[in-house]
Amino acid sequence: MIKILVAEDEEPISNLIRINLTKAGYSCVCALDGEKAADLMMNEHFDLVLLDIMLPGINGYELMEYAKGLEIPVIFLTALSSTENKVKGLKMGADDYLPKPFEIVELLARVEAVLRRYNKAEKLMEIFDITIDTASRTVVQNGEQVPLTMKEFDLLLLFVRNRNIALYRDTIYENVWGGEYLEQSRTVDLHVQRLKKKLHWEEHLVAVYKVGYRLQ
Repeated sequence: MIKILVAEDEEPISNLIRINLTKAGYSCVCALDGEKAADLMMNEHFDLVLLDIMLPGINGYELMEYAKGLEIPVIFLTALSSTENKVKGLKMGADDYLPKPFEIVELLARVEAVLRRYNKAEKLMEIFDITIDTASRTVVQNGEQVPLTMKEFDLLLLFVRNRNIALYRDTIYENVWGGEYLEQSRTVDLHVQRLKKKLHWEEHLVAVYKVGYRLQ
């Protein structure tokens, strides 16, 4: 299982990230200060570090040196959103930089992107009665392959990686199709309905009133 260290001193944010990473199938360890984060990095194996810059004890820039020495990918999470801070973080070797506040959906997408870059993303995902092979982009249900289009497969991955999170239609559209969502468009609804029918997931993939859809 992919193991992620969250170095974030604001406990509510740390807990929110931990809960959603766990729901997405990751193992997650949290540190509320820089010294604890450094100890964890030196004594345990991590596949990725989510690193706040303004940490008590040892700051994020200093911790970045620890991570580089251990060859651990890093995503900076910080309220310091100026171009200067972003450039500094990236020049130090950070793989991505996400300013606060951020949407959990975006965080999960960036985590997945960095893990793929290092060939650490999980190839097989199992949920309910299906197995998803992300490498071959195939889905097997009860021993039989389910024929999905490219967009239906991307849509399925988005829901699986954001289980129990209500996703707005514009969020779904932006992540699967790209570009700006038009309120009169029925693209999202039609694809969700087709996906539900193909997987027989009427009880799992549900509509959320005035929002969009949720996989539960």
